[in-house]
Amino acid sequence: MSGDNSKTIAKLNDDFRASIRPGQHFYMTQGINALPAETKLEIIGLVQTFNNFTPDNDPYGEHDFGAFDAKGERIFWKIDYYDKTMQHGSEDPADPEQTTRVLTVMLANEY
Repeated sequence: MSGDNSKTIAKLNDDFRASIRPGQHFYMTQGINALPAETKLEIIGLVQTFNNFTPDNDPYGEHDFGAFDAKGERIFWKIDYYDKTMQHGSEDPADPEQTTRVLTVMLANEY
């Protein structure tokens, strides 16, 4: 992936995460859903504002994965890219016209 595409993808991913709302392709695993409501809200806020990207957790500069600790739990979040039919991977994640982003938040031990 070229540097320009990576920057475009990172911006699209950051905007997507920051605007999480019902009706989007946003999923929480069973482990996250089992947590108290206030903990889930805190985790969602931490996903939305995550900016601790390093070469280790973001080797392609796309801002598509993050990990942090909350309430004694290790949390992972991941953005995947699908085509608009949700049947296949997106051919160009830098093109929002042909890409559906899906954000999943999980406990690290569910990965």
